[in-house]
Amino acid sequence: MKRCDFCELPVGEGCACALPRDYIGSCGTGTPFSTVKPYPTGDAINISLRGQAHRLGCSHQSGSDVRAPLWGWINYPDPELWQRISESSPLRATGGNTKRAATRRCRSCDH
Repeated sequence: MKRCDFCELPVGEGCACALPRDYIGSCGTGTPFSTVKPYPTGDAINISLRGQAHRLGCSHQSGSDVRAPLWGWINYPDPELWQRISESSPLRATGGNTKRAATRRCRSCDH
């Protein structure tokens, strides 16, 4: 059974990742996202080096500051992904610095 590289759920059977077609490799898993865009787009979830998730437009940082290699992000996230971020369900970046993972949400962005 093939599992998603990002959420680790079975592909096609519970995987909640909403990835654009450009991000899907020939084997059905993600490609190196840092080669796709050097900055977040759309309704991205940004991940700081402190492991906190932010939404685009957050008052805590300037949009121009959110760049690799300091930040990681997920472009076009599943709408329910934001609510699942926690210590027990960390969110790993798929763009920018893909080593970043968020375990908590920014309170200002959590609306």
